[in-house]
Amino acid sequence: MRTDDRVVAAYGGGWLDRAAALRGDPAWLAGRLADPESVVLPLWRDRCLVDAGRTPVRPAVVGAAGLLAAADETVFLGLAEGRAVFAADLSGRAEGEARDLAGAVEAVDVRALVGGLGAAEAAVQAYAKGLLHWHRGQRFCGACGAATVAGAGGHTRACTGGGCGRLLFPRIEPAVIMLVEASGEPERCLLARHRGAGEDSWSLLAGFVEIGESLEDAVRRELAEEAGIAVRGVVYQGSQAWPFPAGLMVGFRATAASTEVRVDGAEVVEARWFTRDELRARVAAGRPLGRIDSIDRHLLGSWLDGRS
Repeated sequence: MRTDDRVVAAYGGGWLDRAAALRGDPAWLAGRLADPESVVLPLWRDRCLVDAGRTPVRPAVVGAAGLLAAADETVFLGLAEGRAVFAADLSGRAEGEARDLAGAVEAVDVRALVGGLGAAEAAVQAYAKGLLHWHRGQRFCGACGAATVAGAGGHTRACTGGGCGRLLFPRIEPAVIMLVEASGEPERCLLARHRGAGEDSWSLLAGFVEIGESLEDAVRRELAEEAGIAVRGVVYQGSQAWPFPAGLMVGFRATAASTEVRVDGAEVVEARWFTRDELRARVAAGRPLGRIDSIDRHLLGSWLDGRS
């Protein structure tokens, strides 16, 4: 998806006004929940409940009143053209009951639907999934063990323990993903085959950011650990929301100091350099470069086109 002159990766570019200044007002939220114009996106155990009778399949969107009593948690996502949009978690129900409540036929991961959704619609579904997942995992305070309760329309949880009262916020887990170019000719980039992947399944290297390091430090460390590659010229390319369950993917390019590769044998079992012609041949043979919904496809496609 392109917004102005920016390329927006999947799960980015959501069209909701998150209305942060309003979601802390209980009376305003109650009014929106009672408003027949408000809508709810129902989810079941991190899966979208797919609407019955629509082709292609679409996530269900229902009126607010029908799901509130049945939901384990209801969170406010934002405003769309003045209408309040909520997400309701039906995970405490059996799958069949959740489908019936939502008028749905199936529970499907949003990543299986993304090819048929607009970028903004996929962004909102992923946003709902990530926020509801956090609520299910944060029922109790990690400091004192007391129960927590939701606030700010589902964007905080507060500890109920006497003498504690910690305020908890949804956590984001940043990860870096990088396209490494060889210095000199021919122009090549590094792809890796990870443990558990197919014999001809290649992808960019990536890894989580650790405490006490910058994003650029994480790029250098991950490449040194997994491929034995030292790099220079680490340059930011873009980022992508990745709420599966709480990631943020940050894309970089870097230039290798040498082309000698030494994989760690644990996470990465093989790594090799590919020329543009080799990658174009793979595309022509029906081997896609990266997931349809991942920023790695954008990074590889930009490199093939000679763009940053």
